[in-house]
Amino acid sequence: MKTKQQQRIELVCDYISQHLDEPLSLETLSEVACCSKYHFHRLFVAGVGLSVTKYAQLARLKRASFRLAFEHQLKIIDVALEAQFDSPEAFSRAFKRTFTQSPSEFRSKPNWPNWHTQFEFSLPDKKVSPMNVNIVDFKAQPVALLTHHGAANTLMNTAAQFIEWRKESGFSPVKTSNTYGIPYSDPATTEDDAFRFDFAGSITSPITENPQGVRNGEIPAGRCAVVRHNGSHDTISDTVYYLYREWLVQSGEEVRDFPCFFHYLNLIHEVDECDLQTDIYLPIK
Repeated sequence: MKTKQQQRIELVCDYISQHLDEPLSLETLSEVACCSKYHFHRLFVAGVGLSVTKYAQLARLKRASFRLAFEHQLKIIDVALEAQFDSPEAFSRAFKRTFTQSPSEFRSKPNWPNWHTQFEFSLPDKKVSPMNVNIVDFKAQPVALLTHHGAANTLMNTAAQFIEWRKESGFSPVKTSNTYGIPYSDPATTEDDAFRFDFAGSITSPITENPQGVRNGEIPAGRCAVVRHNGSHDTISDTVYYLYREWLVQSGEEVRDFPCFFHYLNLIHEVDECDLQTDIYLPIK
């Protein structure tokens, strides 16, 4: 029997295949999946093995390959535009990267065996060590937060601004306050200009206006699944995806409308990277 999560992913895949000529926004697809947009992208990757953007592009390229192979009267530029590419050059690059043949080569002599391999989405069997996941009732936490917009590889610039504010203001001292990170999407599957990450520190009173742009916020109360990640922050996504791919399916729990968030129990300038400890919270209904 298929899980509710698998059924929702199939609904989204069907919707994509039926609406290839329309914009396929995160908001629209998360509504189709009846799932919070903060979690949808990770649930999709966990179920399919591809980002939803990559899956949609592949679906459009699949249709384009049929056009090229069986409708020779169509010009390549028209096939490219139908596939939502701005130019034949961009279409040709994406097509060759995917199928190892240019559009004209594929039209002349399609390599169908190779073509079929691009549509095998089953996830590889991974031996995942069971992790100790607990369900907790998280109490609402007032925080001071600074939002990072842009490429994930520039996160440290924003982190430095937040640290500067904490030192100058005294509102959220590192030694006596909790430090959080709130990723609103997965940087591995999100365009740079759409990526958002909040740096946050617990506070006991509202903060004042400041040049760094730090503002008042709150991590809302509610049930959360929590698991501890030990070691480098560079591999934290492995633990995050364990929650989505393994624990969520097995537990039957459902996510609620707030992104997962990290509680940094220690910081990189305090301990060796191998000794870092981070609690990952997944908000559930």
